[in-house]
Amino acid sequence: MASRVAHSTFLFLGPQKRSAEGNRICPQNFTFPGTYLLKWESRPNKRGGHKNCLVSSRKSKIVKAVAVSVPSSLADNTEDRKQLSENYGFRQIGEPLPDNVTLKDIVDTLPRKVFEIDDVKAWKSVFISVTSYALGIFMIAKAPWYLLPLAWAWTGTAITGFFVIGHDCAHKSFSRNKLVEDIVGTLAFLPLIYPYEPWRFKHDRHHAKTNMLSEDTAWHPVWLAEFDSSPILRKAIIYGYGPFRPWMSIAHWLMWHFDLKKFRPNEVNRVKISLTCVFAFMAIGWPLIILKTGIMGWIKFWLMPWLGYHFWMSTFTMVHHTAPHIPFKSSDEWNAAQAQLNGTVHCDYPRWIEILCHDINVHVPHHISSRIPSYNLRAAHKSLQENWGKYMNEATWNWRLMKTILTICHVYDKEQNYIAFDELAPRDSQPITFLKKVMPDYA
Repeated sequence: MASRVAHSTFLFLGPQKRSAEGNRICPQNFTFPGTYLLKWESRPNKRGGHKNCLVSSRKSKIVKAVAVSVPSSLADNTEDRKQLSENYGFRQIGEPLPDNVTLKDIVDTLPRKVFEIDDVKAWKSVFISVTSYALGIFMIAKAPWYLLPLAWAWTGTAITGFFVIGHDCAHKSFSRNKLVEDIVGTLAFLPLIYPYEPWRFKHDRHHAKTNMLSEDTAWHPVWLAEFDSSPILRKAIIYGYGPFRPWMSIAHWLMWHFDLKKFRPNEVNRVKISLTCVFAFMAIGWPLIILKTGIMGWIKFWLMPWLGYHFWMSTFTMVHHTAPHIPFKSSDEWNAAQAQLNGTVHCDYPRWIEILCHDINVHVPHHISSRIPSYNLRAAHKSLQENWGKYMNEATWNWRLMKTILTICHVYDKEQNYIAFDELAPRDSQPITFLKKVMPDYA
């Protein structure tokens, strides 16, 4: 297990005293500026001699902290990038992109064919999502109670495919007919009770301002002032960015898409149309489900798959842009090419998830140009690997990757990128401590 700190104090061997909390401490300490990796190793507790420091007297094991300096710029240090990749659960952490490279430079290296819309492939994705969702509903109806979680997982993943179809429509990469895109996008979002136009407007901003402090409408770090503003809010933030983070897209859905004040005057009419469609679906669809299956049927056939969808919505978005080495920057420091290529993560998931979700996690080319249809993302990714591969972040979905995000990537810090909650407020951070203990560390 490794943790990252900056401007840390490391305590060495010497005559021991005890702190007020009962920990062994050493009278001499040395402070080194910079960023470090801490590797925790257990050692036998031998009698006699000096013991290592920062170890609770109640513990039966001695813990040794080994500091490995990590330079602020990893551009010329391949070994440190490899070490960070291993510690964070990545296959590769890319080199920083040179400042003189523009987004247009990257787009120009992509083959023209990856931008071409193919109606057959587009409607094939609709067929896959509709049939896989229908199969999921059938499984929910027929499965014994102990197999329902598997049926819900399949169905929640299938309706995530609906979202990806609407996502392509919003980016004008589904059809050459824009009216068809608006209709298909609206209908694809209805089972998710997601208003299409409000989401489209906010998502366009995410692409224009990816990993820009304040302006990005997707995941961004917690502000320290917000974290310190009140004890109740602090607790809510710790739980939200900790154990409940895989469902935090529900809060995002509520906060960003239903308030007309969040939209420009020229957007409001289209927002109202989308909201009307969503509320009509709820007013007609939900009572019909309850009429046919009862309240428990509504939970069984709609709510649980919807929660499964939000698990993927939250997880995909987290993994796409959140890692200890990926910075959020202010508008005056932000660089579009670096944010889209260096600040986006390609992550491989099990193949059935990739199929049902239409390759949305082949995400780097999508941020290089959102006009690339989902069925062309793999060809575009191959081209990017050939031309810009050393700058790309790549991972396979694993426990260590998720553990890193959930337990480290919390409060914004300009030097470190993130400070973990338990570094700032250890007494309030029991949920983070719990995650560190129970989440596996497999990569």
